[in-house]
Amino acid sequence: MDNKPADKIAVFMAFSGDGGVERMVTQLLQGFIDEGHSVDLVLAKARGSFIERVPAQVNIIRLGSEHTYTSLPALIRYLKTSRPRAVLVAKHRAGIIAVLARLLSRYRGRIVLRLGTTVSAALQGKGWLRRVIWYGSMRYFYRGIDHVVAVSEGVRQDVLQITGLAPERISVIRNPVVTSAMQGLARQPIDHPWLQGGGVPVILASGRFTRQKDFPTLIRAFARVHGQLRCRLMILGRGGQQAQYQQLADELGVGDDINFPGFVSNSYAYMSRVQLFVLSSLWEGSPNVLTEALALGIPSVATDCPSGPREILKGGHYGPLVTMGDVDGLAEAMLVTLKNPPAADFVREAVKGYHVDVSARSYLDVLAGD
Repeated sequence: MDNKPADKIAVFMAFSGDGGVERMVTQLLQGFIDEGHSVDLVLAKARGSFIERVPAQVNIIRLGSEHTYTSLPALIRYLKTSRPRAVLVAKHRAGIIAVLARLLSRYRGRIVLRLGTTVSAALQGKGWLRRVIWYGSMRYFYRGIDHVVAVSEGVRQDVLQITGLAPERISVIRNPVVTSAMQGLARQPIDHPWLQGGGVPVILASGRFTRQKDFPTLIRAFARVHGQLRCRLMILGRGGQQAQYQQLADELGVGDDINFPGFVSNSYAYMSRVQLFVLSSLWEGSPNVLTEALALGIPSVATDCPSGPREILKGGHYGPLVTMGDVDGLAEAMLVTLKNPPAADFVREAVKGYHVDVSARSYLDVLAGD
């Protein structure tokens, strides 16, 4: 892809919060800039703290809509006037709108969709109508997308099974998690009494307070570890379940040793100062927080959920994998790892393929059709 103004790359999505997708796209944008490309960030919605972290060289275009689906007219106008060389789309709904906008604008550039979750696992337990609509939209609209990028092989296999697309139209590109700035951010001071060095070991988890993250299983496992080894649990994130989590911790007798700092802008500074990271999810795509912990050399334990942890930890080589919802198994893995932590350099080996420059070049190849 030649670096000409007419050959700019567009990235279309909704910045709707402080989630992993926003973080990954922001870091990928920097990778595109570092590779010498002109980039438009076309936003259906523009909310959350990551807007401020978009590289200054990126041209932010706000479509002014309140929902991805209502951004269609504005996206059509953008494609007609700007004619980017290729469009990278993040999230399923944005993919649908991109396909419709291509048709109605007669846009002839390449469209690539990034998928970051295992859809079939995310829809388990949902109503049959929602599953039918979601699967049907994937089968129909993804035919109008040139290429799908899955963040893990598990996500790739899931998309293949749902859509029936030809295997060569779906590839795996690891998330751009590891950045040059990560180590510097990790060394920044933080004002938390539990993380000042020495003393009681701290276990960290991070994520939105939703069913997906299954923090109740983690809290129950923590209580069992706490009964054998004095330790503390810190959960970064926010959501409506915090009061329930605190109540559960109090009932288990560990309420004084669990802490909820909320959303923090620099999670690396917290992560780098703990003794163990735990991912207790019921499903993922490729969990960035697990990748970040490993990149910082932090011993980690994860559930063997669909999908991502098994690939990141290489089948348990770099850290224990535990059955989802298994309180006893998770407690045992946490206790063993706390007592016998692997070396930091060994842990870092797990995520060599997740560096921003590696990921950005792979995305650029797909966007160019190589």
